[in-house]
Amino acid sequence: MQITITARHFDLTDAIRDHIESELERLERYFDHIISAQFILKLEKDRNYAEVILHVPKNDLKTEAVDDNMYLAIDDAIEKVEKQIKKLKGKWDDHKKKSLKESANYVYANLYKEGEKSERISTKRIIAEAFTVDEALSQFKLTSDPYFIFKNIETDRINVLVKKDEQHFKLLEP
Repeated sequence: MQITITARHFDLTDAIRDHIESELERLERYFDHIISAQFILKLEKDRNYAEVILHVPKNDLKTEAVDDNMYLAIDDAIEKVEKQIKKLKGKWDDHKKKSLKESANYVYANLYKEGEKSERISTKRIIAEAFTVDEALSQFKLTSDPYFIFKNIETDRINVLVKKDEQHFKLLEP
C-alpha cells in the first residue's frame, strides 16, 4: 500500500508519521484491498484537521475530522473510514459476488487480425497471476509467448511484459 502524508501549516513529525502507519496497519489487517492511502493534515486557527482518502478497487473512501489534538483528529478520521470500510465490505458480501481478488485476476484481451481492415477475431480471458516484476520476468523467460500479463503485487495493477528480443523486455504499466 502506498501512503502519502501531506502536512499543511506545520512540520510533520516522525511520531505523527509512525502513528498514521500503525493505524493503517490495523486497517490493513481488517481489510486487505487498500491500494493507497492519502492523509492531508492541516493546522488552522489552533484546530487540527485530518482528512483521509483511501483508494480501494472501484471506490474512494474519504473522511474528515477536526479536533484540538492532531492525534485525536487522526484517530477520529480512521474510525470514520473504518465504518465506511465495514459498510463497503458488507455490500460485497451481501451481493454474494466473487471475492474481489478472484474477479480482479481476469483480464480481457481483444485479438485483432492484421491486414487491410482490422477485424476482431475473438476475446480471450486470461488469468493474471499476482507477481512482483522480478518474479514475472522469471516466469516470462520460461514461456515462448511474446507477452506476459500479470498483476503487480506492489501496485495492485495489471502489467504486461513484452519480449523485444531474447535479452530485452518492455514493461507496460497502465
